[in-house]
Amino acid sequence: MVAVVRKLAILLNHLQRILVSQLSTVATTEMRRSLKYWLPLLIWLGVMFVGSTNLMSSEHTSRYIVPFLLWLKPGISPNTIWIILVVVRKCAHVIEYAILALLLWRALRSVPVLRAKTAILFGAALLGCALFATSDEFHQTFVKSRTPSVRDVFLDIAGALVGLLIGANFKHRDSKKCRQTIETQFMDAQL
Repeated sequence: MVAVVRKLAILLNHLQRILVSQLSTVATTEMRRSLKYWLPLLIWLGVMFVGSTNLMSSEHTSRYIVPFLLWLKPGISPNTIWIILVVVRKCAHVIEYAILALLLWRALRSVPVLRAKTAILFGAALLGCALFATSDEFHQTFVKSRTPSVRDVFLDIAGALVGLLIGANFKHRDSKKCRQTIETQFMDAQL
């Protein structure tokens, strides 16, 4: 009886080791998969946060843009330089939030429960971008050289919307291409 209990204990110990090694492999694979989708988003959020500090304020970025514009066209007027600076800064808002929306949508699509629900993903990504835009402008109230603006929040949301529309367009193209491939393979199989 003692020998049977001992063998059973050895067997259970062996099964436990196998189970632990399998679980750690699954956990590692799941963690890598999560990092693949969420880490680029987190890095981009960090880049955007740094962009909202004094480092990327108008007075600091104009030190590089103005000499470049004067090099391109030496006789350019100060009013034209100011207009170009404003346009470049507002385009940066749109582009950075379009990228944020695409990365957030990509990360949310990696969640199995949300994968097939495009409308929910679209809304969640847009809401997430709107919340980050609001918090970003709130953060700028604490930075001396930055001026928070509600208009910038709306511009950021518009940029997120542009990014999501681009993403939805590519998703639609991929699904259409996938359907065509399946239909072609089906037709070939019938012949």
